[in-house]
Amino acid sequence: MWNISTKSFLVQLPSVTLSKWYNNYIILKGGNMCANLIIPKVYIDQFDIFDTQKAIKLVKDSFENELAKNLNLSRVSAPLYVTKASGLNDNLNGVERPVSFEIAELPGQEIEIVQSLAKWKRLALKQYDFWTNNGLYTDMNAIRRDETLDNLHSTYVDQWDWEKIITKQQRTIDFIKDTVIKIVHALKATEYQLIGKYPQIKPVIDDEVFFITSQELLDMYPDLDAKAREHEISKLHNTVFILQIGNKLSNGLPHDSRAPDYDDWQLNGDLLVYYELLDCAIELSSMGIRVDSASLVSQLEKAGASERLQLPYHQMLLNDELPLTIGGGIGQSRICLVLLHKAHIGEVQVSLWPKETLAICKKNKIRLL
Repeated sequence: MWNISTKSFLVQLPSVTLSKWYNNYIILKGGNMCANLIIPKVYIDQFDIFDTQKAIKLVKDSFENELAKNLNLSRVSAPLYVTKASGLNDNLNGVERPVSFEIAELPGQEIEIVQSLAKWKRLALKQYDFWTNNGLYTDMNAIRRDETLDNLHSTYVDQWDWEKIITKQQRTIDFIKDTVIKIVHALKATEYQLIGKYPQIKPVIDDEVFFITSQELLDMYPDLDAKAREHEISKLHNTVFILQIGNKLSNGLPHDSRAPDYDDWQLNGDLLVYYELLDCAIELSSMGIRVDSASLVSQLEKAGASERLQLPYHQMLLNDELPLTIGGGIGQSRICLVLLHKAHIGEVQVSLWPKETLAICKKNKIRLL
């Protein structure tokens, strides 16, 4: 047991080890008993619990409206679960286990809680008769039971999932860059509205986006791992979009894992911002131009998952029965955490946490909902 004491930190930490000391915060690391946790030495919550709820609503309402306006999106309802046999569930990095169950009236079918709506949205655009340069967005709620819990990660996922029909000529790097800029403008407009009501809040989002490919980023920092590279580039440029994630780079590793059957790995990326309170890069959105039939086959071969080509969704892609699209997910709680200057995602969403995490946060005036 550690007894760690500073001017602003005094906690008994069962099953927790000290990982690193920094100037402005402490990182605690515990195996199965306690999640990785960053405790700022100086943390002053800008809101009481009631104003936090009002501010969350302001952020969500404002950003949803700005996003829909900037990208020509209409809101639709979305499923909480799908059948495993449909192939519609997102298997993320390929190792996460979806939560599954049975329904009495559907004997013999395995039902899965969605992990994202990447594939479902593309099918919905066809079924709902959307047209080119218009699209949909929806509230996506999911359970990711294998998530490693920390200040930014919860087993409960809430995000805006969006998808938009594009033309073959729009499947370019320039088009995805233009879309990223529109999303950042929506974030900035939301931040302005928040500051208008709560002037104690300082801006975090930069107006300008720095674009870099994952290979260029590796070339800049060849001795760092992917997360360290993200930290350095975001600290340097504040608001960053890393392009082309999924393929192996010159070091033989992908920058990060991506499922092979939704994003085109040459036309996708992650939107990051540097968050000074925790001294880290925070991913606010993962998005991309979706696979066409050629890139689907190529990426499934690279992933050793060609058997998925027999699934109904994949057959529709191979037969060009689905529209060409661009889409992504934007973290609702992540955006609230950043814009409201919170130290832990549990301050802006209700989830479950290890008892050690609850005790440490309580003693350090980090109020988990």
